[in-house]
Amino acid sequence: MGVRTPKQFCRVLERPLISYTLQAMERVCWIKDIVVTVTGENMEAMRSIIQRYGHKRISLAEAGATRHRSIFNGLKALAEDQPDSKLTKPEVVIIHDAVRPFVEEDILLRVVLAAKEHGAAGAIRPLVSTVVSPSADGHLDHSLDRAKHRASEMPQAFLFDVIYEAYQQCSDFDLEFGTECLQLALKYCHRKAKLVEGSPDLWKVTYKQDLCAAEAMIKEKISQEICVVTNTKDEESVGHLLEEVLRNELNCIKVASSDSQETRKLLSILEESSLPLLYPIVVVLVHCFDFTSVPLAQRMESLVWIRELAKKVKGRNILLSGLLLNYSQDEWKLQESLEQSAAIIAALVKERNSALAGQLLVA
Repeated sequence: MGVRTPKQFCRVLERPLISYTLQAMERVCWIKDIVVTVTGENMEAMRSIIQRYGHKRISLAEAGATRHRSIFNGLKALAEDQPDSKLTKPEVVIIHDAVRPFVEEDILLRVVLAAKEHGAAGAIRPLVSTVVSPSADGHLDHSLDRAKHRASEMPQAFLFDVIYEAYQQCSDFDLEFGTECLQLALKYCHRKAKLVEGSPDLWKVTYKQDLCAAEAMIKEKISQEICVVTNTKDEESVGHLLEEVLRNELNCIKVASSDSQETRKLLSILEESSLPLLYPIVVVLVHCFDFTSVPLAQRMESLVWIRELAKKVKGRNILLSGLLLNYSQDEWKLQESLEQSAAIIAALVKERNSALAGQLLVA
C-alpha cells in the first residue's frame, strides 16, 4: 500500500475500510459471532471503530506475527478447550480478509453449505494474467495454462473441528510462511476443499489505487439502496403502487410507517445513527392524495412542517425533500402520476449522488 497506516484502517469516504467489511458480515443474520484479530498497538483503534460505527457481535483477539498465527488466535477465541474462551464454538467458521469489503451473503452461504458437506470450501476466480515461472537467472522457465488454474480468494469456510485440528497440528514452518488455509485442511486433515466460483467483487484492496476503486464501488452501492416508507399497509394503496413503479427505476427495500409523527421518529433514529457520518441521507416524503376529494390548499397547509423539519435535519447531514403526488382514481392517469413521481424521485437520487447520496427513504 505504501502508507504507514495498516491498509484495513485506511479511510474510504472518511470511514475505515474494515468497517465496511464488518458491516457486510453484520448484514448476514445467521452469522452469530465475528472475531477480529488485531495487533496490540491497534487494539484501541479497533475498539474506537466498533463504538463509533455501532458494530455488533464483534469480539477482538490478539493477532499473531503472521497471517496463519493470527487466524489460529482467532480460532482459539472460539474453541471450547481454551480457558478464556467467551464465545460458543460454531459448527462452521468463515475466514475472511479485513480488506475485502464487498463480500455478499450469497457467496458466504454457498461456501458455508459446501463446507458443511465437504469439511472445507473456498471462493475462486478465473486468472486474469498468465502465471509464469522464472529461472534463477531471471529468464522464463515455463508458464501455466491459466484456463486450467484459478485464483484462490476469500471467503473460505470450514467445519470448525477440521480447521482447528489442522492449526493445532500445523508446523512452525507453515505457521510462519504459509498463506493458504485450504491447503492446511488438505495437508493435516485430508479434507479436499470444495471450490466455489465467486464474483468479481471479491477482490482484495492491496495497492494505493485500489482505495479509489473501493470508493467508487461504495458510492455505487450506497446510491442504489432505496428504502420506501409507506403510510399504509394496504396492498392496493397508491403508496404500494408507487413502490412497484420505483422498482423499475431503483432498487427498493420496503419499510412501513404511518404519519408525520412516525416520520419524525424515523429521522431522529437516523440522526442518532452512524449513517450520516459517512454520507448524506436523502429522505423524500411522498404524500399521495386524490385531488377530487382533498383541496390542494388544504393539503399544502398541513405539510408546512416539512420545510421547518428540513432545516433542522440538514445540519445532521440528512437532506429532506417533499413531493406531493396529486392523482385521480382514473387508472391510466394514476399510472401516469406514479411514473412521473418515480422519475422525479430517481432524479433526486442521481442529483444527490454528487453529494454522495445514500439511502433514499420515501414516506
